[in-house]
Amino acid sequence: MDSMLENLAKTEFISICIRDPRLIKDDLWYTHVDYEICLHTNSMCFRKKTSCVRRRYSDFVWLRNCLEQNALIIELPKLPSWNPFFSPRNAEQVSQRMNVMQKFLETVLHKPLLLSDSRLHLFLQSDLSISKIERCVLGKTRYTVAEAIQRCRNGYISRLEDKASCDSDCESSSSSSGLGQVWTLDCEEASSASLSPLESSDKTQSCSADFQNPKPQSLHPEAQQLYLGTCLDISHQCVSTCL
Repeated sequence: MDSMLENLAKTEFISICIRDPRLIKDDLWYTHVDYEICLHTNSMCFRKKTSCVRRRYSDFVWLRNCLEQNALIIELPKLPSWNPFFSPRNAEQVSQRMNVMQKFLETVLHKPLLLSDSRLHLFLQSDLSISKIERCVLGKTRYTVAEAIQRCRNGYISRLEDKASCDSDCESSSSSSGLGQVWTLDCEEASSASLSPLESSDKTQSCSADFQNPKPQSLHPEAQQLYLGTCLDISHQCVSTCL
């Protein structure tokens, strides 16, 4: 049994590489650099055997602080100290910082105790921001740590967040309206709504007949005379046609 474990330990590997520094413009005055972290492994500790994510220097500082809380007696390697004169456009400074951060991750990944921290796995194998990583680890998201790692690349996490936002909007909308829906009726609909189905049908037929054959009493006096005159002419024409 011991020999099997030793052979497994010999064949198991975790390869980490930090590369491709990219300049990101925050606003008119400030910029920062993020780096691509590529992981390749056959270790059973990782759900994905290959992954690539992008992180910035402040994300590494957050990760070290988190690991330090669980490390206890393990001494963690140092990160590049914050430099007020660091220039994102200085290739030499960027390269030096990148190399130190890679050595930091290489040391961390060879500490079995640290590999049990979910925040480390989300940091290395998900696209979640730092705030979302913290919420996910605390169980305050609609997705689990495993889902965030496995399906973040294909937009699954964004769809869950959109659905959560939609659900909250729907709930707030229904609670604010009281009954959930508001119906508006005009005067004729309100009157027909209070009738039985038979009365409503009769009312509809009556309204249709009135519209097709308007009564003279409902017209203006001058229009009423014109209407009567037209009716008389039509009656005379009918009589003459019959004769």
